Amino acid sequence: MKANKILIGVLCAALVGFGSCSSMNNTTKGGLIGAGGGALLGGIIGKVAGNTAIGAAVGTAVGTGAGVLIGKKMDKAKQAVAQQVPEAQVEEVQDKNGLKSVKVTFDSGILFATNKSDLSASAKTSLTKFASVLKNNTDMDVNIYGHTDNTGTDAINDPLSLKRAQSVQSFLALQGVGSNQIKTVEGKGSKEPVVSNDTKEGRAQNRRVEVFLYASEAMIEAAQKEAGE
Repeated sequence: MKANKILIGVLCAALVGFGSCSSMNNTTKGGLIGAGGGALLGGIIGKVAGNTAIGAAVGTAVGTGAGVLIGKKMDKAKQAVAQQVPEAQVEEVQDKNGLKSVKVTFDSGILFATNKSDLSASAKTSLTKFASVLKNNTDMDVNIYGHTDNTGTDAINDPLSLKRAQSVQSFLALQGVGSNQIKTVEGKGSKEPVVSNDTKEGRAQNRRVEVFLYASEAMIEAAQKEAGE
């Protein structure tokens, strides 16, 4: 919420023709955030919100109308994931274009045993439900990132984090998620902790797999066409 307020201020200052922010309704504000004002403002949003730089920058500004349409689809996907996989953490983030996207975090306690990359039985149940959401949203691209805590060396953590991301990818593929929908599968090792590794609880939070759902170029083009942009 705080990040969105900052974004609105940034976009109001940068975009012309909307008048005072105080006079905007929530839909218009949401459109500003969704549109993001193109690649430049998308970069600002990424820094403010602290998000992974997901998505392929389309090179031109995505209009407010298209941003609103994409935002509505992402809201539905976010709600579907939260309902289908309540054990996962589901958040709203922005992609490179400043468009609304969805981040789903599975902690290793859900997916893997300690120092293992084999999916647990409960993980397969969760990912089967998650796969159904992806198959209902084939115009959304997907990135998968594996993470570890800082216990051990990079020589151990980097390949382990990659194997965990690949395990998630492979199982989603078995459930019918198309290989062309998953754009990135990467192991981050211990390089991107979300909290301090100084405590047992912190290390547990840093051992995770993150899956991002974001607008594909096809979705953006369709939204622009529908919005007449």
